[in-house]
Amino acid sequence: MTNTFKRVLLSTAALLILGSASSFANTVLKVGATPVPHAEILNAVKDKLAKEGIDLKVVDFTDYVTPNLALADGELDANYFQHKPYLDKFCEEKGLKLNVAGGVHVEPIGVFSAKLKSIDDIPNKATVAIPNDPSNGGRALILLHNAGIITLNDPTNLYATEFDVAKNPKKLKFKTLEAAQLPRVLKDVDFAVINGNYALEAGLNPAEDSLLLEGKESPYTNIVAVKAGDEKREEIVKLINALNSPETAEFINTTYKGAVVPAF
Repeated sequence: MTNTFKRVLLSTAALLILGSASSFANTVLKVGATPVPHAEILNAVKDKLAKEGIDLKVVDFTDYVTPNLALADGELDANYFQHKPYLDKFCEEKGLKLNVAGGVHVEPIGVFSAKLKSIDDIPNKATVAIPNDPSNGGRALILLHNAGIITLNDPTNLYATEFDVAKNPKKLKFKTLEAAQLPRVLKDVDFAVINGNYALEAGLNPAEDSLLLEGKESPYTNIVAVKAGDEKREEIVKLINALNSPETAEFINTTYKGAVVPAF
């Protein structure tokens, strides 16, 4: 056998091996998420998905706007950071076609304060900070309505604003801020209504540190969103199945101890 022929055989064998290896390479699935708890929950299912042929890449975001824009632009395969009322309003305002692939958990929104020990201590003309996006702002006001602190014209309106407050006996002053900024202003206001994920990121435990917490019956299930038409895509279905598994429920319950609640 000539040296040239040997080299050809070796080259051919190497190509076959590389081709075979590439055929078994896992499919990369890029999912955008806020760091806590979404990215943590995604990281908890990485190994399970790897066994099913999926290489899950978690892309961290620290705001509620960029993940949907990145998904719509095709930079992500899915995102996991929001609830359906927020997604619906965002898509309506931006003209996007994003759909729910599945629900995972609820992060009860809560009232937090660096000055008060009870909601009964809320003074007249207190300043309250709430999220400035329509769905979470409405969610905050509904929480205050249900606690009897204010009265809304229509407590079923998920997008209520301060202009929908019918009765405000304590003459509360509302300050609207980006949701991520709310934990940072606790010392500057009397109290704030903060989303669970941002409370957790700030070192607060909603189940222990809040003065008032949304009930487990909350309709604000955090969901995995995808581009319209991708809901039944094989990799997305596997992702939802992994996130809705008993192992994930156990991880959520053990890790967050009531601050995050499985919704499946």
